[in-house]
Amino acid sequence: MQQADFLLINGIVLTMDDAFTLYPNGAVAIAGDRIAAVGLTADIQAHYTASTVIDCAGCAILPGLINAHTHTPMTLLRGLADDRRLDVWLYGYMLPVERHFVSPEFVALGTQLACAEMIRSGVTCVNDMYYFEDTIAQTIAEAGLRALCCQTIMQYPTPDAASYEDSLEACEALIQKWKGHPLIVPVVAPHAPYTCSGPLLRRCAEMAVKYDVPLHIHISETFQEVEECRRENGMPVVAWIKKNGVLEAKVIAAHCTAIDQGEMRTLKRAGATVAHNPTANLKLASGIANVSQMLAAGLHVGIGTDGPASNNDLDHFEEMRLAALLAKGSTRDPVALPARTALAMATIEGARALHIGDLTGSLVPGKRADVITLDLRRLHNTPQYALLSHDPTTVYTQIVYAAKSTDVRDVWVNGRWLMRERHLLTLNEAEIGERANALAARIDAFLVEREGDVLSKLAAIGGVHQEESFEVQVKAHLDDATPIMAAIQAKNESSPLTIVRHVHYRQYDTYFFFDNDESRLRYREDDKVDEHGEILSSRYRLTLIGPQKEREFAHSVLMSRSRFIAPADRSLRFYREYFRPTREIAIEKDRLRWEVLFEDESLFINLDRMIQPKREGYFIEIKSRTWSPRDAERKADIIAKLLHHFSIPDTALVREEYVEIAERNAT
Repeated sequence: MQQADFLLINGIVLTMDDAFTLYPNGAVAIAGDRIAAVGLTADIQAHYTASTVIDCAGCAILPGLINAHTHTPMTLLRGLADDRRLDVWLYGYMLPVERHFVSPEFVALGTQLACAEMIRSGVTCVNDMYYFEDTIAQTIAEAGLRALCCQTIMQYPTPDAASYEDSLEACEALIQKWKGHPLIVPVVAPHAPYTCSGPLLRRCAEMAVKYDVPLHIHISETFQEVEECRRENGMPVVAWIKKNGVLEAKVIAAHCTAIDQGEMRTLKRAGATVAHNPTANLKLASGIANVSQMLAAGLHVGIGTDGPASNNDLDHFEEMRLAALLAKGSTRDPVALPARTALAMATIEGARALHIGDLTGSLVPGKRADVITLDLRRLHNTPQYALLSHDPTTVYTQIVYAAKSTDVRDVWVNGRWLMRERHLLTLNEAEIGERANALAARIDAFLVEREGDVLSKLAAIGGVHQEESFEVQVKAHLDDATPIMAAIQAKNESSPLTIVRHVHYRQYDTYFFFDNDESRLRYREDDKVDEHGEILSSRYRLTLIGPQKEREFAHSVLMSRSRFIAPADRSLRFYREYFRPTREIAIEKDRLRWEVLFEDESLFINLDRMIQPKREGYFIEIKSRTWSPRDAERKADIIAKLLHHFSIPDTALVREEYVEIAERNAT
């Protein structure tokens, strides 16, 4: 008799091997960190004895499930900013909260919480992508799970790196520390093509090839991402990453909701794999990956939960079921993705998708002992056709369509018992939950404070690059702009004006207004046009405008508008959904702008036509930036002299801003 550590007997054994071998009354022998034998209970007991024998009557014995893509510490962010689009959710909420809170302590706690949840869901291996990945690797190893730990790399600063060079160094250190570990596989993880430049993608691929480790990356998660890649790079996403050397590594591509058959073939030829995330893709309305086509193309496709902030749980039974149903519903083919295939995607195909199919994913002697038992006798599994002799393959449909994560009874990883009779052996759930709730209270307070302040929300999404400043300005309405243009463009020596620069713009402004806040936020698109009206370039900016008037000088010259300026690198729709204004006003103007020198002072002259809402005639604005009350008073005097030079009477002066003129017209 051979000695084993555990004998699991009298269960339905689903090996998930290449032949989908199934033993209706089967057993598994575990010795050390390996599976020693698999077969009928009578045969295994005839050759093996063990110190611990577990009766699995009424249970299925199967490989542990593989979570092919997630961000484990984001358990601490689940429930935040739900029911928003991906860009608003990510850039407006997740990234600002992460910048403020994410630390080694944060990721350790969030990972402990995730590990407890995943073990209860029957997950024995997880592919994690986040920050401070060394801390995550340590935490996962202590919990006893198997993991691919992917160090996130982005072009810009992240919570664990001031620059992408720092991220690359951290990734290399992670590889050197953890490569060869029995549970942890270190991975290079450029976040996505839209957060990493081409050269940075190439450096990541070179590192993955150098150390022979996988490379994990988000690919074609949304159709918007695909459209932007085509517009900016002139090619689809898969072609772009191929051009930049990414496919030279062992790639795991997350999402792939918007790739076509040609891109699937490109990934297959490169040996790349896919992590399908059905729940998160639906919740964020990112799309439905064509998994049936991927499998037909020969791609290895695993199932992931994505992060628990965008799912919002780590229940792999939900993901298996949804993966099968989505494939059927989206293709109108009830056999597009059978239950057995869905279970394979959560086990052996998931392992192959993570490039570790030789280690885990099926119950085959010599592989690592990553095993779970599943109770099939509970009420929602009744009646138990899978336990009858008529058709034992019914067990696949019962597991995928009826079983729940709460049916998981026992979990082993690498031969170590992590959950026994639904009791966790390596983690203290009560303590983890208490600490997580305490941190959640701090995060909630941060968001409550931020939501009440438009400037804080603007600063949270980054890029505010100018402190408070003021403008001295005057505005006048003109029936005819010809005399003004002649005076500005006069070439005679007696002209007091020197033109420094002249530009023609088409401006589109959207003003956001908020209750209980005097500030207003302007989203501006400046289209620079040539003499034929063709667009030469475009610029997008956000300007937070404070109280309208700080001081008034003679001739209606105002000192006004404290400003904070940020680049607007998102769509108008994004800012509308993020800031949630109580009302808004849109204005379209045609603007001729001159920068001039007048009495040795730099001034700006705008000659505007309001197109929408339409106002007859022209408006002239004369303005200059100022930094002190004394300087403002001096510039107000200069502007008054320029008004006199243009022969603009006080009766033509207008104290209203364009937005107020538009608002008055609307009423």
